[in-house]
This record gives sequence, C-alpha cells and structure tokens, in this order.
Amino acid sequence: MLLISGSLLASYPSKAVFTRSTEVQNQCRILANQILNYHYLEDPSSELIDGELTQLSSMCDGRILIIDQDFRAIRDTYDLAEGSFIVSEQVLRCFKGESVNQTTEKGFIEITVPVKESESLEVQGVLLVSVSTESIQSTAGALQGDAGVFLLVYGILATALAVLFSHLLVRPVERIASELHEISSGHTSDDLSVKTYTETRRISEEFNKITTQMRMLDESRQEFVSNVSHELKTPLTSMKVLADSLLMQEEAPVELYKEFMGDIAEEIERENKIITDLLSLVKMDKKAASLNIEQTDINDLLELILKRLRPLASKKNIEMVLESFRPVTAEVDVGRLTLAFTNLVENAVKYNKENGWVHVSLDADHKFFYVKVMDSGMGIPEESLDYIFERFYRVDKSHSSEIDGTGLGLAIAKSAVLVHKGAIKVSSQVGEGTTFSVRIPLNYIA
Repeated sequence: MLLISGSLLASYPSKAVFTRSTEVQNQCRILANQILNYHYLEDPSSELIDGELTQLSSMCDGRILIIDQDFRAIRDTYDLAEGSFIVSEQVLRCFKGESVNQTTEKGFIEITVPVKESESLEVQGVLLVSVSTESIQSTAGALQGDAGVFLLVYGILATALAVLFSHLLVRPVERIASELHEISSGHTSDDLSVKTYTETRRISEEFNKITTQMRMLDESRQEFVSNVSHELKTPLTSMKVLADSLLMQEEAPVELYKEFMGDIAEEIERENKIITDLLSLVKMDKKAASLNIEQTDINDLLELILKRLRPLASKKNIEMVLESFRPVTAEVDVGRLTLAFTNLVENAVKYNKENGWVHVSLDADHKFFYVKVMDSGMGIPEESLDYIFERFYRVDKSHSSEIDGTGLGLAIAKSAVLVHKGAIKVSSQVGEGTTFSVRIPLNYIA
C-alpha cells in the first residue's frame, strides 16, 4: 500500500498539469477561431470576445493576453500589459506556427496558441495564457493527507489482524510443542491429534508414529533385559544346584564328582556362548564406520563355512551341498558376514531332521550377490515368521533346552546383513523346510 500510494501521489501532479494544459489549449484554439471571425485583432471591442476571455480566465484561474502581429498586447485579462510590447521566446516560436506548452519554476503553466486561418500559414496573432498550478498542489497535498490517514488506519487494522491470525495459526503448533516438551521431560503421552491444518495433521501422524516406535522400543528393551537376565541366570542356577549337591555329600564318589563337574563345565560353556553372542550382537549394532571392508571371494567364504559345519551335520547324517552359479567377489566385512552365514547354516542343521539335507546357493548380477540357505527341517509356523529375527525369540520354547543355542543367531545374522545395506527374507512350510534369502550389494555403499 505504501508503494502504490507513493507511486500514485508522485505521478498525480504531472498528470494533473498535463490534463489542465490540454483542456486550456483546446479552449484557446476555439477562442482563437472566434477572434478571427469577429476581427478582434483589428477592433478589440467585441463584448462577446471579452466575455469569453473573462470566462476562460476564471475557469483556468489564469491570465490571458492577446498579442497582434506587431508584438503588442491588445488585451490583458489582468489589465496590466495592454499596449505593451511582448517579445519572448514563446511568442516568437508561436508566430512561426508552433504551439508552446511549458511549466515555469514559479508554478505556472504557460501556453501559447497561434491565431490564424486553418488553411493559412500566416500567424495573425498569439494567445498567451498563464495558468496557476496552486489548485493542483493543494489537491496533491490533500491527497497526501488522506493517504496518510488511510495508511495509518490500514496499518493498525493489518497489525491487529496479523496478531489475531498469528495467534490462531500458532496455537496448534504450541500444542504440539507442549506435547514434545512433556516427552522430553520423561512423561508418557497419549496419541496427538491436531488436525487444524494439513501440515499439523501430518506432524501429528508422524509424532504418533514416533511415540509408538518409542513405546515398542522401550518394551523391546525391557523384554531384552528380562531375557538376558533369564538366559544368564539359568546356567548359573544349574551350576549352583550341582555344586550344592556335591557339598551336601561328605564322601561323594569320584565318579559322581566327575559327572557333576562335567555338567558344570557344560553350563559354563553355555554361559560363555551366550556372552559371546551378546558381544557379537553389540558389535553388529555399532555404526558402519567400524566395518572392515575388503574385497572378498564369496565362493571361498561359503565353502569354508560349510567345511567347518560338516562335522555337526554328519552327526545327524545331513547332506550339505553348495551350488555356485558363477565366481563372486564383493566388498564386505569378512568377520561379520562369516558370522551371519554361519548362523544361518548352523540353524539349518540344528533344526533339521535325521538324514535331511541343507542346500546353499550363490548367484549374482551386476549389482548384488544372492545367497540362499534351504533345508528339509521342521519348518517355521506362519505366525512366527515376523518374530524370528527378534533377540532370544524361539519358535518352539518347549524344545529350547534340547537344541543348543542362545536365540541370538538370527538377530546377529540380520544385523550383519543390514549393516552391509543388504536384505534378508524367510519363507517356510511346517514339516517341509525353511529358506533364507540374502541379498547384499557387490560394492559397499557407505
């Protein structure tokens, strides 16, 4: 509004002067024709012409002089220069047939109009008109005052509306900020529902997703601590029972000591394996900056893993086969990937049936390499497929003590695959077997 009003007020005087000049010039041309028709230059006594001069002078609030060919003023509406000779640049130019229109430094518009026949080139006289611009300046001053009042009122209203609307617009954001403050202070919060605008609705939805994930993470952490405590406590409890049994017998036979000490050694080994797996899982959860990436022959890596696990498979007469479709070299962390594939193949052996088989395949394209671990084992129920990668989760808890393991193998495998920016999937049929499919980029993406 300031720019618009400033532009209009700045252009008004020039436009008003132009309009006033055009109107006066047109009136003067009409008067010049009448002067010729009434031969006023030869006999300046026509009352009609005098009346026209007086009327035009009043209308334009100015002074009109009629000058003949001798440069003598024969009529002056101010009665000051009659009989005087008027020789000026404007008059000389007008006698040459040129109409002059200019504004003086004193705030007057000076207009000269030649008095001549329309088809004649000879100028018989000149109309010299001086028009005051005082009324234009007064009008411009009044407009500036009105514009100032308008801008003041407009500014007050705009400010009041801005404060009101900003308060209304910020209120939902303040509510969201308050909820975030409650969470940062350690208080739990219900789902946030601020649907005032599209943006606040989206923020609310994302906020609720975050709080849900936080609750799930907290529950998972509590469950993990509980599971760790249980898993670590179980071997300790067994060792204490065995030790107390020996202490209660004053003269226990050597054979019993050996048997109990063997059981205690097994429980210690079990405890050590749990701790080792926990440490491996912690390492997997660290950032990718700790990875030791190097070019690795994946074919040799898988052959070495199967070679290490064949003694375990031979106990159940399980056939292990590696099928490689092409040589594959990739940028990987050998230690972590070895641990992942070892856990997958070891699980395929542990949860297999007597005289079963484990089939490992390797393939690649221009971007990824693919490893599949298939077995003929007991399979996984469909309702358990979404949870098998959770820490300490066991599909059949009733047989967990019969099958050696900590319940951390698949969690370690998934963490190792994800840290390589890969993906792992599982498909299974109860009683028919399970297939784990792993996809990992050939070139490591930091």
